[in-house]
Amino acid sequence: MQFLYEQGPIRPPSEAKSLLVRVTRNCPWNKCAFCHTYRGTKFQIRKVEDVKKDIKTAREIADTIREISWKMGQSGEINEYVVNHIYHDGESFDDSYRSVAAWLYFGGTSVFLQDADTIIMKTADLVDVISFVKDQFPAVDRITSYCRSKTACRKSVEEFKKLKEAGLSRIHIGLESGYDPLLKFIDKGVTAEEHVKGGRNIVESGISLSEYVIPGLGGEKWSKEHAEETAKVLNRINPDYIRLRSLQVRYNTELYKMREEGIFTKLSDEDVVKEIQLFIKNLDGIQSRVISDHILNLLEELEGKLPEDKEKLLGIIDRYFELPEGDRIIYRLGRRKGIYRCLDDLSDMRVYHMLKTIVDEYKKKGVGALDRDLNRIMHRFI
Repeated sequence: MQFLYEQGPIRPPSEAKSLLVRVTRNCPWNKCAFCHTYRGTKFQIRKVEDVKKDIKTAREIADTIREISWKMGQSGEINEYVVNHIYHDGESFDDSYRSVAAWLYFGGTSVFLQDADTIIMKTADLVDVISFVKDQFPAVDRITSYCRSKTACRKSVEEFKKLKEAGLSRIHIGLESGYDPLLKFIDKGVTAEEHVKGGRNIVESGISLSEYVIPGLGGEKWSKEHAEETAKVLNRINPDYIRLRSLQVRYNTELYKMREEGIFTKLSDEDVVKEIQLFIKNLDGIQSRVISDHILNLLEELEGKLPEDKEKLLGIIDRYFELPEGDRIIYRLGRRKGIYRCLDDLSDMRVYHMLKTIVDEYKKKGVGALDRDLNRIMHRFI
């Protein structure tokens, strides 16, 4: 059965259980030095009727999957039995079927509007799209999207309120940094003041705001300024969420070229953690939730609500640095291999000794061997 509808390349990790609806294609800026996702592509705003056609196709697929469930004796329930059937019958079902089946399995209540800056669409058109999603999928109670700060500056609070009334629940923004010289260096195409204005427009409309920060983005040159100034910007915005995405320099980016030319010097894993420590110390007067939900972050367990959990967050970092150097190396290896999720995982002695054996072998290879391989592992996650 072929009901192919269009999907973009990425979505936030927190939207893993969302149905993906492609409203725009690619990124209108597409110049950020650290980003490779949309290189060589052209930005387009899709026609409303084309987006609606995709949404309708997704609904038809959902209806068909429920019919399949009934035929399989599952009473319309989208369970593992039904999902496995669709995933393993490659000849009958395409990626669109698999995506919708997974979405229904996880509840079928959230939708993410792609690509990098969907909010750039005319407000009336986007309201039309959001309303159609709600019409076709009445059970949907959460609709989210990416947006650039520059775009958020240009939309009024009233326009954001209209989007909220239509059903837009949350907006994700790649703040990256609040330090103007660094924003210029990475060619972000936005200033710290524009970050603040755009963020406040969203917050004041009542739409939930999730801001993304890249620890390590300032390199050795601007680590302190990056931490302190980014915290200052977020203190003025007071978003619902502050999400950490530690820097990994990808091969085919401008930042990689700058690193190779000696213009940019990447921080070590532990220096990135020290930068996060300084960043959290400078967060003040806000009620944001800090989240470290990405494999690139060394300390995934850094999660808490400000201001009440600030000391808890700093305590996690202190606990890491209180570990003996050998245990910190073992933890880094376990984390990068996806084995460790938190510092308590070090208490599993079987895994600990397995990783220690690997570390001991690396010591024989000489200085830098482990770091080089850990970097290769991290590169696979972006």
